[in-house]
Amino acid sequence: MNIAKGIASGLPLGVTCARAQVMSWPPGAHASTFGGNPVACAAALVTIKLLREQYVRNAATIGDYMSAALRELQKKHDIIGDVRGRGLMIGVELVRDRKTKERAVEERNALVQAMFRRGVLILGAGRNAIRFAPPLVITKDQADAALRVFDESLTEVARSHALAGSASQGGTAS
Repeated sequence: MNIAKGIASGLPLGVTCARAQVMSWPPGAHASTFGGNPVACAAALVTIKLLREQYVRNAATIGDYMSAALRELQKKHDIIGDVRGRGLMIGVELVRDRKTKERAVEERNALVQAMFRRGVLILGAGRNAIRFAPPLVITKDQADAALRVFDESLTEVARSHALAGSASQGGTAS
């Protein structure tokens, strides 16, 4: 298995893991562009220690908190079709109709922009979902701030799309 993304907290480092019988090469028989960098290796060791001591637990705790809060927002906002994920990797599916599961593609794109205008970067996932993927160090207060912006942005998007819908059906958008 190859691992690289955040193993050294931003420093370049790649790791190859395998059973001993697979990795029974003699010294000098293999090399790696980013392998063996002592600073990156030290950063990786500290990263692993922090993950074990606090950040995995924080991801589970804050992730459960955020998932529960997003499910509460689902009761308030009909556009939220589903909330799913694990830890801090949480997906929120947006739908125009919960029964038909019609995808809310334009609304998702508008939501990403509404949150950006309020200072929160959120990623789209697929055509009609958004992905919460905050850093493992996120605090409850920071999660609450992001959730508040999400709620406000959902309200804005629902209002603007309702007005656009009534205007396209011959109503006025005043």
